[in-house]
Amino acid sequence: MLSVENLECRYGKVAAVRGLSLEVRKGELVSLIGANGAGKTTTLKAISGVLRPAGGKVKFEGEDITHASARKILDLGIAHCPEGRRVFPYMTVRENLEMGCYLRKDKAAIEADFARLYERFPILAERRAQAAGTLSGGEQQMLAISRALMSRPKLVLFDEPSLGLAPNIVERTFDIITAIRAEGVTVMMVEQNALAALELSDRAYVLEQGRITRACSGKELLNDSEVKKAYLGG
Repeated sequence: MLSVENLECRYGKVAAVRGLSLEVRKGELVSLIGANGAGKTTTLKAISGVLRPAGGKVKFEGEDITHASARKILDLGIAHCPEGRRVFPYMTVRENLEMGCYLRKDKAAIEADFARLYERFPILAERRAQAAGTLSGGEQQMLAISRALMSRPKLVLFDEPSLGLAPNIVERTFDIITAIRAEGVTVMMVEQNALAALELSDRAYVLEQGRITRACSGKELLNDSEVKKAYLGG
């Protein structure tokens, strides 16, 4: 479904990602783990069109999207749920969700999706007229996930979905991501909680200083001595 070949991303003269290659197959949950500053967020930005790659190639369902706009990439079926939730704080919950489907024209289906998301997240239904910036961190994360789903994506990119959340909300967030995948949506996830990410993943990549250093199943990486030492506290 997604193929990244020899990706290079730069901030000025600084190379943040170098020679990165990975793939995400339809129906998979694939994680990208690594230390802060390794290039994980940069990689997701390059895939979603937020950042223009300096080199390499990104393909989605066989189509070259390396230099496509973020709007075009969203329209093709890739939704990006960014780090830090990034809701529109002065807009209502309903208005934030509408931003997730602004490219869609199927009004009846949009309303059906609103109903389904409100059923999944009753708190959002209760607070649909409330400013998003007044929600708790966990509620904002539910809103950010729902906003991404409103585009009816084929692939969702999650960037640090558990960041800054209370432990019980972290568990709920990962349960939601697992459910999304079970519904047929392919998932690529960047996550500092490497243990949880690897337990959920079909496959995973380790990114160090902008380069992929390991690539195998989540279970195999859980048992990798170097990964344990570096990322799992063992």
